[in-house]
Amino acid sequence: MDLLINKHRIRFSIDSKSLNPNKATIIFLHDSLGCIELWRDFPEEVSLNTGYNVLSYDRQGYGKSAPFTITKRSNDYLKKEAETLGEIIDALRLKNVILFGHSDGGTIALLAAALYPEKITGIITEGAHVFIEPETLKGIREAKKAYTTTNLKEKLSKYHADKTEDVFNIWVETWLSDKFQSWNIEKFLPKIICPSLIIQGEKDEYGTVDQVHSIIKNTTGKATPLLIPNIAHTPHREAPAYVIEQTVRFLKETLFPC
Repeated sequence: MDLLINKHRIRFSIDSKSLNPNKATIIFLHDSLGCIELWRDFPEEVSLNTGYNVLSYDRQGYGKSAPFTITKRSNDYLKKEAETLGEIIDALRLKNVILFGHSDGGTIALLAAALYPEKITGIITEGAHVFIEPETLKGIREAKKAYTTTNLKEKLSKYHADKTEDVFNIWVETWLSDKFQSWNIEKFLPKIICPSLIIQGEKDEYGTVDQVHSIIKNTTGKATPLLIPNIAHTPHREAPAYVIEQTVRFLKETLFPC
């Protein structure tokens, strides 16, 4: 299903008419190089284990949504994505919304929960960032090298087609730019009043547990940390069964019976 959001075509994983209006809806928010397909069957497995609606979408510039209309991002681009998410929730008339965000998607989930506390019932994040760390920059520099020395570009092209160069370059150039080094969203965290499950692999190559500690310390709602040993930046792909188990537990004990 495609919809026009802010005059740009956004692709969704399913037709919103198929969502059960009597059930909560989990919206899956992809990472900085992701799209609907890269979630693979994880959302469906979560749905099978919870009975909730699940929905994902390609942000503008990614996957099969409309291409970027910019060449450079502002420092608040993730906040703007959270604002777009608020418009999507309204356009689809969703109630009891839970956000599950990975990396950039996790940061968008945090910002959306802060901006729209009345719209968001709970959030789950994986590898979310709330400030810049040396580890983040190191990970991005290594990805930049891999893009030219491995088949990373070819892999990404399967999902982003002729948008691949833009997807990759706008990510790298934004995060490595001098002006972005002061980026920090910690001031938004106290505005988050809903429960949250904050997941991070202890071997995350893009950030340290200080990200988790900040979120737990600064959010107003009950925030539960989940640090997973021997796991890097993509817990839902590296340990899917465990992440689903912990997600179901969080939803059952904190929000609604599954």
